[in-house]
Amino acid sequence: MFTGIIKSASKIVAEKKENGGMVIMVAKPKGWKVKIGDSITVNGVCSTVKNFSATKMSFFYMPETLEKSAAGDLRVGDMVNLESSLRASDTLDGHIVQGHVDTTGTLKKVTSRGDSYVLEISLPSKSKLMMKLLAPKGSVAIEGISLTVVDVFASSFTVNIIPYTWELTNLHTKKVGDLMNLEFDVLAKYLQRLISK
Repeated sequence: MFTGIIKSASKIVAEKKENGGMVIMVAKPKGWKVKIGDSITVNGVCSTVKNFSATKMSFFYMPETLEKSAAGDLRVGDMVNLESSLRASDTLDGHIVQGHVDTTGTLKKVTSRGDSYVLEISLPSKSKLMMKLLAPKGSVAIEGISLTVVDVFASSFTVNIIPYTWELTNLHTKKVGDLMNLEFDVLAKYLQRLISK
């Protein structure tokens, strides 16, 4: 489990297709202590440390992950958001994030508003039913970042990004048309499941 509070942004240093999946290698942030089997979110995807060295750590993504997320689009040099798993003694500063990407959305528009930025994310037609999982002032994880929904439209929604988040995550590297990993609030997903017939 995670909180959506990004601990570091790093870069992809290698990637290759392997056994129908994909292996990525990420530069290990200075001071991070990891071991094989640790769970770390990479752009919101719960990822298991496959191997590591003093400067790098690698992760394997199975076909299911590549289909549901934007992990398959990662290339050398791309900036990624990292968060290590939540410990029982940690504070829950964001919201409950599982690292299970529900779908990808497309960055439709970026608008500056003072020092902050408003991002509009559109969902593909196959994921439009998921729009019901969004509510103004509710929570959503975008690229692993815990964010508050501002407005919800028929097939898109907006979030407001403060300068701190904009500068210290990969959001400032995103361009209109880019795919972004989305994870909806787990409580909303369970509620929808309970009331649907």
